[in-house]
Amino acid sequence: MGKRSINGTDFAAMALLGADYLQRNAEHVNALNVFPVPDGDTGTNMNLTMTSGVRELRSKPSDSISKAAEALSKGLLMGARGNSGVILSQLFRGFSRSLAGLEEANASQVAAALQHGVDMAYKAVVKPVEGTILTVAKEAAKHAVQYARRTNDVADLMREVHQKAHEALQRTPDLLPVLKQVGVVDSGGQGLVFIYEGFVHSLSEIGGSGLHDQELMPSEAAPPEEVAVPSAAPAVRKQEPASAQARLSTEAIEFLYDMEFFINRKLDGHTGMFFDESAYKKALEKDGDSILVIAEEDIIKVHVHSRKPGDVFNLSIPYGELTDIHILNMREQHRELLEHELEEVSAADYASTELLAGQAIQGMPPGQVYEWAPYGIIAVALGEGIADIFLENDVDTVLSGGQTMNPSTEDFVKAIEALSAEHIYILPNNGNIILAAEQAAELSERNVTIIPTRTIPQGLAAVLAFKEEETPERNAAWMRSAAEQVLSGQVTKAVRDTTIEGVDIREGDYIGIKEKTIVVSKASLLEACQLLITSMLEGGGDLLTILTGEEAEEQVTASLNEWVAQQYPELELEVQNGGQPLYPFVFALE
Repeated sequence: MGKRSINGTDFAAMALLGADYLQRNAEHVNALNVFPVPDGDTGTNMNLTMTSGVRELRSKPSDSISKAAEALSKGLLMGARGNSGVILSQLFRGFSRSLAGLEEANASQVAAALQHGVDMAYKAVVKPVEGTILTVAKEAAKHAVQYARRTNDVADLMREVHQKAHEALQRTPDLLPVLKQVGVVDSGGQGLVFIYEGFVHSLSEIGGSGLHDQELMPSEAAPPEEVAVPSAAPAVRKQEPASAQARLSTEAIEFLYDMEFFINRKLDGHTGMFFDESAYKKALEKDGDSILVIAEEDIIKVHVHSRKPGDVFNLSIPYGELTDIHILNMREQHRELLEHELEEVSAADYASTELLAGQAIQGMPPGQVYEWAPYGIIAVALGEGIADIFLENDVDTVLSGGQTMNPSTEDFVKAIEALSAEHIYILPNNGNIILAAEQAAELSERNVTIIPTRTIPQGLAAVLAFKEEETPERNAAWMRSAAEQVLSGQVTKAVRDTTIEGVDIREGDYIGIKEKTIVVSKASLLEACQLLITSMLEGGGDLLTILTGEEAEEQVTASLNEWVAQQYPELELEVQNGGQPLYPFVFALE
């Protein structure tokens, strides 16, 4: 018996099993990363992104396919990590929008939704690359639209989608030469195939087309209810001052109550009055600032700093029922921050005061005018030493993250909202993090500029080029220019045998990477470093900075310093403790 349509409950089951399949195969997806370095993270990023989507889906169960798809989309959007995670979130964001207003979806509607998701994902990527997850999604969706003309069975349709996605995945090496050279398929595409695989199995279990176990990989892991939900990447703030707020006196905080809550428009079947977003924001501005209002069909998320929480509640109640209410006293936060001089602070660590729905606080007497700092800088780094370097050079917030743990879109959004600055710059310092940062900037109503730094050396150069007295536009131009003038290099251990661009690599060897290109592979760490530096200096250079990692031995560091001094006596050399894992040495040449 076929499945002519799916509702929200069906879709939730599909998403849960898709997440389960992806989670159990995340390490396999990681292993497909092209470079033989120990930082394959595509599977991890997609798994964390999907987990965030599933968590949101579980929190908002619905029989409506529209509501269920919307919940998954929201969770994916905020939890998106890395390029693969952002693309995945966009695929299901378009999927959700295509199904808006539907209680159930038939085969044609599901196919159209898959195609709409592909269209949105391609728009989100500035320079789409074929032979990636984009290609796999595109070929599968195109086939779905065509096949939906011949079937009215959703389970049958998804079986075809999975099969076509698998076939497209096998062709990715023909589109990306580096995949063929290494002998792997695209990792992001493989992750999507695992998700679709879960979809097919779920539909077969709820009345699908009688699939046989041998046709798809059997499920042997924990049930989808046990998908792990990891915590967000921590934020690190510099101690003197800990944030832009520390530049102010406590009494200068005029709008002292940091409020965040949801307005549920249709809880218990009651619909509030018509919501005029523009008028609502103007009303909040009378006694508040830092206003963020995200209005969906049934849910409105509100964030505001206010002197009069009671007035905010009274303004909001006519629109629906208030839920998830949180209020933080920012003066109390500020006093605690100054008193303890915390090295690591996140918004959740601040002293807080929570109010029950309906409680009101009388307005406080107006204090001094609260002026924000003109700028704030957020950077991503992995390693305490590197974080300290950023913090010592006017960076306000350092998000913990690197190749194996990328900050999510939500991590960036929280970091943006926590900064009391008129203009905020973000330094991703990793090519795989740029899309998540850009997505966060789009979601935020603050003035945010992304400096697309792809390495730690580029990020450091961008920070040093920043001039507080200049305009945001000029600073952005200078920071980008400074980043582009830095040549980056790094050394790490190979995790498998392969040959890339003429370099024979053995598992366990040290490989030297200049920008994105592997230029050397040697059994000796010192020799690999020497050959990498030689390659980096082919075009000249004045200053070489060495960032030592967790696995950098003092003897090797000393020998490397001596070698540089002898071979390049006119080259200025700086050595700093970076503390980064996986990479014993990171080099920056200017």
